[in-house]
Amino acid sequence: MKTRHTKPLTKIVAFALSVAVLGGCNTLERLAQVGEEPKLTRVQNPTHRAGYRPITMPMPAPVRAEQAANSLWRAGSRAFFKDLRANQIGDIVTVTVAVADKVELDNSITRTRNNSETANLTNFLGYEQALDAIFPETVVPTTLVNGASTSGVAGVGAIDREEKITTKVAAMVVQVLPNGNLVIEGRQETRVNAEVRELAITGIIRPQDITNSNTINYEQVAEARLAYGGRGTLTDVQSPRYGQQIYDILFPF
Repeated sequence: MKTRHTKPLTKIVAFALSVAVLGGCNTLERLAQVGEEPKLTRVQNPTHRAGYRPITMPMPAPVRAEQAANSLWRAGSRAFFKDLRANQIGDIVTVTVAVADKVELDNSITRTRNNSETANLTNFLGYEQALDAIFPETVVPTTLVNGASTSGVAGVGAIDREEKITTKVAAMVVQVLPNGNLVIEGRQETRVNAEVRELAITGIIRPQDITNSNTINYEQVAEARLAYGGRGTLTDVQSPRYGQQIYDILFPF
């Protein structure tokens, strides 16, 4: 009796320990900050962040700039005078973010299906009588196999979402591609009371799209990745608990 009750208890303890190990680092860090405001992330080189990878894109063959004799103009120059806009690694450009997204979607589906299978095996290769020794009841060859199934699916879904973000963020040039395009990456953090709001942007821009005021619109950023979120007391209250998240992932029904 002890063995039968010990095994389920051991499984429960093992599961609890595994959950604790998975969230241990983050849990201990959050417990150490109880009663304190969330700390801002230290400013660091974007290329040194975990997960950073240089971008590789198909590029045209490089063209060698030739210096023309007795001329102030140089082939390949974008302007006659010095261009003060961002054009090399370490330069800063301001990205104007104005996102207004609205989605309305209604979806309805209904499906029904009926199946019926019957097999009449009067002669089962001469082994009709031998089947009686295998199955618990007497086998009737005319109704050896008889199956039927009915299934139905009905679903209704609706999405009504509206998002609007208007802000400006300064991004740094972290890579210059062979064709002259710039890879930018910017990060901004703002702390209000016990909540930190984070805004991160990365993408590829053309130097020609940068205005004279050294700004560029968000819709002119290729391969743009915009992340806006937060961390702190408000985010903790709005987020589901770890146990609920694990339950939603593992529960099959």
